[in-house]
Amino acid sequence: MSDKANWEQDLVIKLAQSSLVEQRRSRRWGIFFKLLVFTYLFGVLYLYSDISLEVVEDAGKGHTAKVQIKGVIAESEKANADNIVKGLKQALADKSTKGVILSINSPGGSPVQAGIVYDEIMRLRKKYPKKPVYAVVSDICASGAYYIASAAEKIYADKASIVGSIGVRMDGFGFEGAMKALGIERRLLTAGKNKAMMDPFSPVNKEVQQHLKSMLKEIHQQFIKAVKDGRGKRLHETEDMFSGLIWTGAKSVELGLVDGLANEAYVARELFDTKTIVDYTPKEDVLQRFADKMGAGVHSALVNLLQALSIK
Repeated sequence: MSDKANWEQDLVIKLAQSSLVEQRRSRRWGIFFKLLVFTYLFGVLYLYSDISLEVVEDAGKGHTAKVQIKGVIAESEKANADNIVKGLKQALADKSTKGVILSINSPGGSPVQAGIVYDEIMRLRKKYPKKPVYAVVSDICASGAYYIASAAEKIYADKASIVGSIGVRMDGFGFEGAMKALGIERRLLTAGKNKAMMDPFSPVNKEVQQHLKSMLKEIHQQFIKAVKDGRGKRLHETEDMFSGLIWTGAKSVELGLVDGLANEAYVARELFDTKTIVDYTPKEDVLQRFADKMGAGVHSALVNLLQALSIK
């Protein structure tokens, strides 16, 4: 091969190598800037997202602690037993806490979740006897929410608040008539004659219905006992008190379901003698949720970056 041919071959090889190096460099910088943008967006989320840290720093000498119970009480909702109990434990463990407000605005929910919180409040009240736990109702405190509130040392509400609904319910739909009208045949196979007892496409089974009513009655009695144990002699029991009815805050005071009419600011200022209210409610961790969603993509980007940086 001539010198000219060798020279041309070397030039092509060098150009190809130079192009490959440039492509690798470009890819490294591309990944770097993508990660930079991601970091920036992550920082913006941290600064401007509506979250508060679960660990609340000491707010100084003598403050009122608050734990919110908002919305439906259920394991899958923000107002679940784990969150509420976690907030209560942190609030009461803080040496600067003079009293705790259970800030309630909830129509109720799971009797299991409510029962867990009720029992824990009773336990914590014994552990921290010098730190009162008061429930303060805003719009509504019904069903499971009142179940929880009855564990508090005192309950306060607004005169127009909705309080009560001391009862238990189970509901569903029945489509048997509609299926017959449409000529639809239901084909259901079970192992166990009561396995499909809540099937909305099957006729009502009187025995199963009676069993479910008995179960609801048992849970209802647990609810009633919790209210009576929590409220004690303050409760002015009536025939319809435990029927599922609701009352205004003003009427609830007369019935002994509520101790008085007051808001959070009044309780903190006049009853706990503090000027500061610190919210110990565990908030949804937006950063964790964002990280979980982006985790796979971030991991892949980091691996690519490390691999790119290792190429020389």
